[in-house]
Amino acid sequence: MGDQIPDSSPDPVPRLPIAGTQFFYRVRRIYCVGRNYASHIREMSGNEREPPFFFQKPPDAIVLNGQSIPYPPGTRDFQHEVELVLAIGGTGTNIGLEVAANYIFGLAVGIDLTRRDLQVAARKNGRPWEIGKSFDHSAPVSAIHAWEPRSIPTSAEIRLSVNGQVRQHGDLAEMIWKPPEIVSQLSRLYKLEPGDLIYTGTPAGVGPIVVGDELEGSVEGIDAIRVNIVE
Repeated sequence: MGDQIPDSSPDPVPRLPIAGTQFFYRVRRIYCVGRNYASHIREMSGNEREPPFFFQKPPDAIVLNGQSIPYPPGTRDFQHEVELVLAIGGTGTNIGLEVAANYIFGLAVGIDLTRRDLQVAARKNGRPWEIGKSFDHSAPVSAIHAWEPRSIPTSAEIRLSVNGQVRQHGDLAEMIWKPPEIVSQLSRLYKLEPGDLIYTGTPAGVGPIVVGDELEGSVEGIDAIRVNIVE
């Protein structure tokens, strides 16, 4: 049987451009923080005082700036969530809060695309969220912008518009868990490595998108990500 297996060379590791350079950031894993803005927790009827929790998306779910995204199968409630994204640049476990920022290589803007109806159904049945979160083309992200750890913004406008109309509008200051805290907490559960991306949560205003919609997500002073939804 072995000689009948067709050649299936592995797909190349997903790479993101590093802004202002000719280099690329090779993506290893994608982690996401669930419910990190109080306003979003309230709109999803959650508990604002719960500690952070994490889920993952596959690296090949990445969509680059300017690309088209096919409407995913199996859902009637496809939604957007704009997020600040951290790009890890160092290896570590049990990272102390006082040094956690030093493990952040750069920042980007991402959109955590969600099959909300499937996510909610899984949650109600006590099942993992992957069916609602970890599907093809579910992780649009901008170029990585190298960033000085000491100047990681604690306040900046974050927003998402659909067809030019603002849907989400908030500020990074509203994050319950700040970037260094997220890195420190996540490193207690996983060994972080260069190539790891962390989507840090979304503000209120998440909502449905349909075929033909054009999305633009941005974080003030960092970048914007633009994608469109197709059949």
